[in-house]
Amino acid sequence: MGLKEEDLLKRNLKGIAKKLKKVEVCILGLGGLGSNVAILLARAGIGSLKLVDFDTVEASNLNRQQYRISHIGLKKTEAMKTIIKEINPFVEVETLDIKVNRENIHSIVGDIEIVVEAFDRAETKAMTLEELLAKKNKIVVSASGMAGLGSANEIITRKIKDNFYLIGDNYSDYEEYSGIMSTRVMLCAAHQANMVLRLILGEKGE
Repeated sequence: MGLKEEDLLKRNLKGIAKKLKKVEVCILGLGGLGSNVAILLARAGIGSLKLVDFDTVEASNLNRQQYRISHIGLKKTEAMKTIIKEINPFVEVETLDIKVNRENIHSIVGDIEIVVEAFDRAETKAMTLEELLAKKNKIVVSASGMAGLGSANEIITRKIKDNFYLIGDNYSDYEEYSGIMSTRVMLCAAHQANMVLRLILGEKGE
């Protein structure tokens, strides 16, 4: 029996499949945030994903990222594409095994409107926001502030400006709390994915 896309998505909200199928989202970084956002969007039935990361899977990633022991040593782009195809083979997945910098970010993102910023390093986050938010045709969904083990209710989505949404608790960082756990990372990733879906479906509010 052949697998049908509608069978995978029949529990989704009615009337959204065609809208999601037309959209491509770029995810910059496939760590704790990006790997989880990619899986959530694939499950929702997103049409296309452009996945960007230069790193390989390490054992220490497994406490919060969507990889398995069998993926250790593989490129994150390769591992994530394999995982997505096992969940929803109807998603078109493009991967770029490259380190994002100020010189290449615009060519990487191209004409994709919605970008998920999912980097670990503060300076790379700052560069991404500075470069992409200057473009009025880009919408960036970012996250920061998810370390420690504080209340889940502290994680919120804030609309900073018309093309910038920021998720987090607004205070915690990795250095202060000396650790980062799957629960709060996945909360932030779920907020990011949910905001992406709302943007696609025309809900511009928080």
